[in-house]
Amino acid sequence: MVKLLYLFSMMTVFIYSAYLVLNNDALQESVKRGETVYANQCASCHMAAGEGIGGVFPPLAKSDFLMEGRERSILVLLKGLNEKITVNGKEYSIPMAAQDYLSDQQISDVLNFVRNSWGNEGKIILPEEVTNLRNKEIIK
Repeated sequence: MVKLLYLFSMMTVFIYSAYLVLNNDALQESVKRGETVYANQCASCHMAAGEGIGGVFPPLAKSDFLMEGRERSILVLLKGLNEKITVNGKEYSIPMAAQDYLSDQQISDVLNFVRNSWGNEGKIILPEEVTNLRNKEIIK
């Protein structure tokens, strides 16, 4: 019985370790793709290192607004933003156009890039999450 319990616990550790490795690989691949999307779609406003432009375009680097709302981050890209927000204690009110022309993969990739760059650290956002929110918003 002890051997069986030991074997079961070792298998659990192995499976969990494999999951972490595979999930991290998927995140790193998404981050690489997202860097290209960011350079082409986002850097002109949020700047190459995500620092933004004070009082105009909010920073994505070490951004409390970005990191506090996973679903909100997806919706900002899908719907745009036309309200005053506070990022790292500073207010921003310049509207952001919807980026809903990007594919669900591109949106998840760019969010994985910005949520894992410049002092941010976030869990992987899957394209399916974007698809679900996009479809949810269409139904409303």
